[in-house]
Amino acid sequence: QLHQLRGRVGRSGQRAYAYLFHPRDRALSENAYERLRTIGEATELGSGFKIAMRDLEIRGAGNLLGEAQSGHIAAVGYDLYCQLVTEAVAEMKGEVPKLIVELKIDVPITAFLPNDYVAKEELRLDAYRRLVAVRTHADVRDIQAEWEDRFGELPDPAKALLMVGALRAECHRINIREIVVADNRARLSPITLKASESMRLMRLAPTATYREQTHELNVAIPRRQEPATYLVGFLQELIED
Repeated sequence: QLHQLRGRVGRSGQRAYAYLFHPRDRALSENAYERLRTIGEATELGSGFKIAMRDLEIRGAGNLLGEAQSGHIAAVGYDLYCQLVTEAVAEMKGEVPKLIVELKIDVPITAFLPNDYVAKEELRLDAYRRLVAVRTHADVRDIQAEWEDRFGELPDPAKALLMVGALRAECHRINIREIVVADNRARLSPITLKASESMRLMRLAPTATYREQTHELNVAIPRRQEPATYLVGFLQELIED
């Protein structure tokens, strides 16, 4: 909102200045300071998207997850937003756009690329876009190898981001379109289990519930286990190729 307000001050050929103050006797939190610094650094036209991206990182949610954003991203979600941009670019180039099925993953996890790991914003944005586009576990391994080669040893938030990518690959493998984790339980849909897989489910997760009519699976996440990591292993063991 501060960035948008600043943008209303000067228009066209009129030069103007915007001064943003905060009470001297009130200490800024680290997140507030980072947000103000982001606004101060983003001075060129069209900076709104970069500011939204940076805001996601400050919250520790990365670009695949996070709370609701303003503008176009809020309306369609980050994954679909990237897909729409990709399709628009392809259309401008005269290319035939690929059919893309939207995938929703809502998992509580601190997953992002820290600034001190990937310094350039353009490189971080490109890395996020590539991770959104993964279809197989081989794609995720290739991205991991590239990050380690270019940027060095992976920090924990980057490892978590790759694990979300692995969960995306697993969803594409078995045609799951939505995973929502809340209150230590995961809801997966649509999913169709064979008779042998239903028996295997009873062994792997006795408290899980599978609704064949709605093709929905509800499974508990064991305590002290990171949801994305658990779900990748669980699905690989439940449904074999």
